[in-house]
Amino acid sequence: MKLKYNSPVVLTFTLLCAIILLLSYTLLPNLAEYLFMVPGKNHFSIKSPRNFLSIITHVFGHADWSHLIGNFTLILLIGPMLEAKYSSKNLFFMMLITAFVTGILNIIFFKSALMGASGIVFMMILLSSFTNFSHGEIPVTFILVLILYMGVQILESFRSDNISQFAHIVGGLCGSVFGFLKPPKE
Repeated sequence: MKLKYNSPVVLTFTLLCAIILLLSYTLLPNLAEYLFMVPGKNHFSIKSPRNFLSIITHVFGHADWSHLIGNFTLILLIGPMLEAKYSSKNLFFMMLITAFVTGILNIIFFKSALMGASGIVFMMILLSSFTNFSHGEIPVTFILVLILYMGVQILESFRSDNISQFAHIVGGLCGSVFGFLKPPKE
């Protein structure tokens, strides 16, 4: 048997995030915070190219190993199926758009910084409920996933913690929009 790089977008994303965290813990302390965290509205500078880059790159940075493992357990579980159904190119652009939207909205609405791939996780969770979707139908699985995952995030948004439920909700909304606009390939 031989190993197969079966999901290039998901596996490359996973490897890049792990390498960035490893470098941040060893050779380049604070790398994740410096290049892979989008600042909140009070700290975002339109004069800083690094700030603009972080609008997209924040999904590559993670606070610690448990943060990374929590996100990538689901990404590695759901991502390959989505990449097979929607194509590597389409999934890449969905992830890029989700990163951009969560980054921009965080700058507009929140003072706190944002780091991590949880918006991508929730995009994939909601998008996965469309994998056996026919045009003109709303899958019951989508409704249940929407209620369960998004409902919990809305309720938890009233708690004070270091988790961006807003990024989860925005990621889930992106996945919902992608699911309705881009049916999976047969």
